[in-house]
Amino acid sequence: MKKVFALAAALLLTVGAMSAQNTFKGIVKYKMESTGTTAMQIPEQIATAEIKVMGERMYTKSLLFGQGSEIFVNGLKQTQCVDYSNAIIGLTARGFEFENYKGDGKFLLEQTYNASTLDSLEIKDTEPGHFYFEYVDGETKEIAGQTCYKLIQHYYSEEGNETQFVMWYAKNIGPAYNVIFEGVKGMPLEYTMNLGEGRAITCTAIEVVSGKVKDVDFLFPDGYKKPTKEELEAFATDMQDAKEMGYLGDGGEE
Repeated sequence: MKKVFALAAALLLTVGAMSAQNTFKGIVKYKMESTGTTAMQIPEQIATAEIKVMGERMYTKSLLFGQGSEIFVNGLKQTQCVDYSNAIIGLTARGFEFENYKGDGKFLLEQTYNASTLDSLEIKDTEPGHFYFEYVDGETKEIAGQTCYKLIQHYYSEEGNETQFVMWYAKNIGPAYNVIFEGVKGMPLEYTMNLGEGRAITCTAIEVVSGKVKDVDFLFPDGYKKPTKEELEAFATDMQDAKEMGYLGDGGEE
């Protein structure tokens, strides 16, 4: 089974409740820059980002992490607010008929991770399409006033080629398992992604602000609801039909 942790509405793993590991309350602010030998233009909408943290809870709506959605985390449970309402309105205006799905397209997609599964990411795994985490002892780095520890993510392509991603994370911020970052045991404050051909981008925390978050920051926005399996299947069917009929581009988006 490949260790790829993308949001999937059909995947729900049950776990026991976890007690809070950290009590940090505040905001982590990030900046993304081109750091390779070949310069890249970083889109303005992802050049800066932030994550709000209160103990085991996290929230972000930054495009860098949420990909256009709002993400709420409580321990091992992640909820993504996905809004397809504009796509539905646009398709309907252009004459496409939704024959199966009748809702407004505002979904709460929930996924609960298993702690033992995330622990297994520390086991060396070189199978194509897999990755594993190597927590490096004895190396620290100061970032935004926080002591950070080194982590190497070893990723293997479908062809079996290895790529290493270096990450520096703070142990005292966020849930015991940070599911926004595939289960890293802490809050990543710096990481670099090598994109090949001399291109690389580095995301770095430029400020860690204590306080300034409240319980209300972790409430779901109005109008979203958890869809049934049947509703998701109906929506997926209609969107596939829209794509095949030429209403959507190859990316499957309006």
